[in-house]
Amino acid sequence: MLGHGLALLSGAIAAMAFSPFDYYPLAIFSLVLLFLAWDEVSASVAAWRGLLFGIGLFGVGISWVYIAIYVFGQAGSVIATGLTALLVILLASYLAIIAYLIKRLSPQRQFRWAEYILLLPVAWLFFEWCKGWLFSGFPWLELGTSQINGPLSGYIPVIGALGVSGLVALSAGLLAYGWRYRYPLAVIPVLLIWLGGALLQNVTWTLPDGEPIKVSLIQGNVPQSIKWDKAQLLDTMALYQAETGRHWDSDVIIWPENAMTAFYHQIKPDFLDPLADKAKENQTIILAGMPFYDMKTARYYNSLVSLGGEFEVYHKHRLVPFGDYMPFEWLRGLLQFFNLPMSDFSPGPEKQPLFSAAGQKLGISICYEDIFSAQIRALLPAATMLVNVTNNAWYGDSFAPHQHLQIAQSRALETGRPILRATTNGISAFINHRGELTAVTTQFERQVLSAAVQGRIGATPYVYWQYWPMIIIVSFLWLLWLWTRLRPEAG
Repeated sequence: MLGHGLALLSGAIAAMAFSPFDYYPLAIFSLVLLFLAWDEVSASVAAWRGLLFGIGLFGVGISWVYIAIYVFGQAGSVIATGLTALLVILLASYLAIIAYLIKRLSPQRQFRWAEYILLLPVAWLFFEWCKGWLFSGFPWLELGTSQINGPLSGYIPVIGALGVSGLVALSAGLLAYGWRYRYPLAVIPVLLIWLGGALLQNVTWTLPDGEPIKVSLIQGNVPQSIKWDKAQLLDTMALYQAETGRHWDSDVIIWPENAMTAFYHQIKPDFLDPLADKAKENQTIILAGMPFYDMKTARYYNSLVSLGGEFEVYHKHRLVPFGDYMPFEWLRGLLQFFNLPMSDFSPGPEKQPLFSAAGQKLGISICYEDIFSAQIRALLPAATMLVNVTNNAWYGDSFAPHQHLQIAQSRALETGRPILRATTNGISAFINHRGELTAVTTQFERQVLSAAVQGRIGATPYVYWQYWPMIIIVSFLWLLWLWTRLRPEAG
């Protein structure tokens, strides 16, 4: 039972590696405890401990799901707790299955060096990949993302945040092996890995493109509880019109996701067209989030529209289940949570043109699209800047906005591009090509953030090679482990 409790506790500790806590070494420490808890136990016990670790990690790390369901979905506390627990257990079950397979594959109950250093890091990487792919994917809480402020972040432009998760697991495997077999020299490769990351932090992978442009991010702070009320629409329009009018000296002005709660065609003649004319007079481009209705197909989209230049529109491609769309239509009407406003969006095309503004090419993502590294990487190297508009108001004063901002930092570092991030009520931010926060807003305040932003060209190794280096390394480790498995005397 002590091992079970240790697994649960270590999972909860792992969640503290992420924002807003940012104790990034805890990611490695928690995996050391997990790997040791898997040693010298049966496959079924390892599976239980994997499940408990996952419950600790996701139970703490994505506790904000409860807020979205209970507060804004207007579900009772019992239902909100139950639905949140189902998601947590589903994600944790991936790790339980992998733990079971690890023990079944291992030649004996007691882990050898090969399990600690070869099999376990590969298995953890496989777990994170599965989590980011199965059932449309949920790559939240990748351990590599938690390293954005640590030395391992130097590897993010080379192998991506997912690849850094593998380095976290490798470091943990080495330390766990050193502890288990009283072999202090195991710390040396860990130090070399971390030293390599620290040295890579000094490398600049991309180049400046043109002159910096002035960008303003408008955080309207319209409460989620009244945002979609028809009576609020005119006040919201007036708010964004007034704040925009104060920043005509900016080259680009960005509104957050669904800043307007009416379809584009409904407010185009009397509101958007005059605003676009004013923007054109001032040589300003406005990027405005709003729903977009396609008259030909009778479908509607979660979109970002460009005003003041050539008409451009981006339709959100990767939709949030139960938020942007309902995976199971028969659930509608059972709970208020399953009947949220604008919860039947259609997905936009996978490939859409970049926006043009002030001589720069802008790669667009809406809301949690930026948690999918491959989707953002696909915008490169053509995009010179990245734009993300989101609405984190669903999650209140929770971990979610901080974690999401940390993910955006990883995307900036992976791609070597600045990110312009406009949110409904925080945290809006300018993130430079090194993944550093250069300016952020205060949460739950109406605020406009302005800064000069430098576009970038070129490709990081991660953008150029994608996941191939990681695939080659993982394949080598797997084959090496298989060799030790076939030759147990070598272990």
